[in-house]
Formats: sequence, structure tokens, C-alpha cells
Amino acid sequence: MRKAFIVAEMVARDLLRRRAVLALLALVPLAFYLARHDDKVGQAIRFASLGLAWAVSTLGLFSGTAGKSVEPRLRLSGYRSWQLYTGRLCALLGIGLLLAGAYWCIIVLDQDLQRPFAVGLQLAVTVVVAAPLGLLIGASVPRDLEGTLILITLIGLQFLMDPEKSSAKVLPLWSNRELGTYAVDNTDSGYLQRGLAHGIAYAVGLTALTAILAAVRLRPRRHMSVAPRAAHERG
Repeated sequence: MRKAFIVAEMVARDLLRRRAVLALLALVPLAFYLARHDDKVGQAIRFASLGLAWAVSTLGLFSGTAGKSVEPRLRLSGYRSWQLYTGRLCALLGIGLLLAGAYWCIIVLDQDLQRPFAVGLQLAVTVVVAAPLGLLIGASVPRDLEGTLILITLIGLQFLMDPEKSSAKVLPLWSNRELGTYAVDNTDSGYLQRGLAHGIAYAVGLTALTAILAAVRLRPRRHMSVAPRAAHERG
């Protein structure tokens, strides 16, 4: 696990150096929240949560695509694929949860809520789903542009589709609606259970799928292991 923590520290340092990008992404949930601030409380919080999902998944997308040029060299230097992936995911989760905590404080101070901790749970589950979602898209596309278009489509569908439809449950952030309804509308615990089950299932599935893609992409290849040995023998 020590190497995974080293990777997490390297990724976090790299992301935190991009202060302008982080600042812009951090303001996305605020813009979404203020856009519906004068409407129903539930709508404002739901929009803030989806803005948080957009920010974290975008960060994961760019971090994942940027790591494609570095991870093969780290793999040759002795790092395992699961250490590289786990470290990157932990860095994204750490930054995302810090951002979620900041927005939870803003919402709690701004709104009169009967279930404030449920709002915090909603934001946390959103981060846990969005981070591996961004990494999965980054691992599946060759460039950032294609990944950004996929993210725009997913978030746009999340806004536009009726959450009551069964097809809406296929979307990765459907749990956001269930948890938000429980947190704001004081509904029964069924919303909480469905939201948690959906969010956890998607988080585990996205994490596992991205880990498999990373293992395949970073698997040892014969020519990569033979070349260093031949060079050593010549030396």
C-alpha cells in the first residue's frame, strides 16, 4: 500500500499545482447552486450536487488521460497496475470529498434543513461515483475532447430525464435524486436505501471496470521485458 500512497501524493501534488483549473472546477457547483437558489431548496441542492459530479468527473477524466504517458514508465520501475490506479483514485476522492465538505457547509449555513447530514451523504456519494466515472471515461477514450463530450451527454441526460422513468435508473448519478429527496423532502427511508444501493453499486462497478482496463493497458509485454534484459547482457 505504500506505493499506492506515493502515487496518490504525486497525483494530488500535480492536480493542486493547477490552481486556476481547480478554482474554475470548484466554482461549477456554486454556479449550479445559485442558478436554482431562488427556486425550491431541493432543486438548488440537486443542481449543486450534479455540479459537484461534473467537477470531480472532469478532474478524473483529465487526470486519467494525463497519466497514460507516465504510468507505463512507473509500471516498468516496479509499480503494479492496482497501485497506480488505487493511488490516482484515492487522490481524486480526497480532493472531491474536501470540495463536498466545503459545499455541505455552504448549504447548511444557507438553508434551513431538517436532515443536514443526509445532504452531506448525498454529496459524498456523488463524489464516490463521479471519481471512478471520470477515470473510466478517461481510460476508454484516446483524447480529452471525446471524454468531455461523453461527460456533457451524461450530465445533460441526468438533468433532462424524468427520474421517475425506469430508464433514468441506468444513469450513474440517479442516486443523487433519491438521496436529495430523502434529505430535503423528509420522505421515508426507502429513498435513502435506494439511493445508497444505487450509488454503492455504481461506485463498485465503475471502480472494478476501470481497474480491469488499467490492468490490461499496463500489463507486462514481452518486448518490454526482453529489451531491458538484452541491454543488460550487452553491458
